[in-house]
Amino acid sequence: QVQLVESGGGLVQAGGSLRLSCAVSGNIFGIYIMGWYRQAPGKQRELVAAFSSSDRTTYADSVKGRFTISRDNRPLTLYLQMTSLQPEDTAVYYCHAERLDHNGYWGQGTQVTVSS
Repeated sequence: QVQLVESGGGLVQAGGSLRLSCAVSGNIFGIYIMGWYRQAPGKQRELVAAFSSSDRTTYADSVKGRFTISRDNRPLTLYLQMTSLQPEDTAVYYCHAERLDHNGYWGQGTQVTVSS
């Protein structure tokens, strides 16, 4: 099993910044994809940013130039630096990890609310 615990969400005004963290623990051997997703009320969960199996980063078009994904390997922690936040960025943000055995794991989510 893999455990993911997000933190860093909150309420921020439009134009502000937040940094999300995701602490990864448990059987982390073989994790090869890690990323951030978000789900706004009434909408489907969508990819925000991720590291691919080749360690390349990918971003949703809506966050390019504003969000940056990064990580530390010891301990394994995933980050999402969010700048120039807009009300449409309001959502629950989830951390996701997938292992080579194709088992995927999700965190419990952290709420990000951007006021106009």
